[in-house]
Amino acid sequence: MEANQTASLMSNKWTDRATSPAEVVSFVKSDHRVFLHGACATPTTLTNALALRRDLENVRLYHLHTAGPAAWISPETRGIFRSVSLFTGGPLRKAVNEGLADHVPIFLSDIPGLFHSRQVQLDVAILQVSPPDRHGMCSLGTSIDAARAAADTAKIVIAEINEQMPRTLGDSSLPFQRITAFVHTNRPLHEHHPEPESHIESRIGELIAPMIDNGSTLQMGIGGIPDAVLARLHDKRDLGIHSEMFSDRVVELVESGAVTNKLKAVGRGRIVTSFINGTRRLFDFVHDNPGVAFYPCDWTNDTANIRKNPKMVAINSAIEVDLTGQVCADSIGHRIFSGIGGQMDFIRGAALSPGGKPIIALPSTAAGGKVSRIVTQLNPGAGVVTTRGHVHWVVTEYGAVNLHGLSLRERAEALISVAHPDFRADLRKEAIHLRHFIAPAPAS
Repeated sequence: MEANQTASLMSNKWTDRATSPAEVVSFVKSDHRVFLHGACATPTTLTNALALRRDLENVRLYHLHTAGPAAWISPETRGIFRSVSLFTGGPLRKAVNEGLADHVPIFLSDIPGLFHSRQVQLDVAILQVSPPDRHGMCSLGTSIDAARAAADTAKIVIAEINEQMPRTLGDSSLPFQRITAFVHTNRPLHEHHPEPESHIESRIGELIAPMIDNGSTLQMGIGGIPDAVLARLHDKRDLGIHSEMFSDRVVELVESGAVTNKLKAVGRGRIVTSFINGTRRLFDFVHDNPGVAFYPCDWTNDTANIRKNPKMVAINSAIEVDLTGQVCADSIGHRIFSGIGGQMDFIRGAALSPGGKPIIALPSTAAGGKVSRIVTQLNPGAGVVTTRGHVHWVVTEYGAVNLHGLSLRERAEALISVAHPDFRADLRKEAIHLRHFIAPAPAS
């Protein structure tokens, strides 16, 4: 009884410890290494306050993709903060490509290890969490990913405790007593709203959906193509989700009965994820939902875990694919666009899964049809995220081809067949010139 009374008292009085945003970020000092919670969990109330500090220098801010304004990137903050993107999102692309911020190419599954190993010794973790429950536990909410490792290893944890942060289950708990200082808010989380489906995305979705068998376990990223695939799976049965992230479309599949998770080997009966990116509907779905388990990205993206799920289907995007099968998904030439993320983790995991299908899906062209995404060779500076030894299925709106086990010549022929027709002749000529392939005999 005494323990329950103590917990009840703590629950009722925790708000008395709240302070102003300026007071909370005063724990950040010069030369500190600081982690920023990301995606929908970006603690904007505190990052805005931190960006107003002018008494600091050489503070390194480590983060994955963030949402909302990146106030710490401005002419006024140069020399004060140095942003270090472990996955670069929209708010940081310009700064990274102008040399005003840093980018680290790294597998998503390897990021927590940077903090656990103390290769990156974090002084402060700035998090957004749920209010404490009657047991004195907050939740890391919508993004566990690398935030779990940051919360566990940083010398100091400061937080925005937001009444609207969902309480998620899995490995997401954070003791309230671990938080040194916090601001108390009641504001909507950053939301990600999908764009209307394009004709090309629709066609790619129509091609991939039949490739997904009943009982498959799915991983998918965010964007038009994954959404187009998910929208066409409502007639499937007993699908499962094991993914580094998911968005609103998965909620629809759960409600329609297509996703049951009952045939998975890892996390049977539950959606397994590391973070979510979507709207209030998605936040409400995961709140206190025992059917969704959040884990750090070094666990969700561990190939040893992924491969245990039978019929694992990984659907990932690309910026361009060369005729040998090399996949660039993180940069446009030398310009960083995103990051390595979890693509290789899941492409390899799906390839090793019994009956699994690793899929790279992309439109055949860019720049309004002026540029082919199927290319003879990658642009100078382009990063290879998935190697030609790991690639299997490549899908465009013109078809789906499996490159696994094919020779360089056969790969080129297969990829040219799913390139936009306007570019096929030139791709074939370039392949013959560069690879000394024998030109096909003219039709009689």
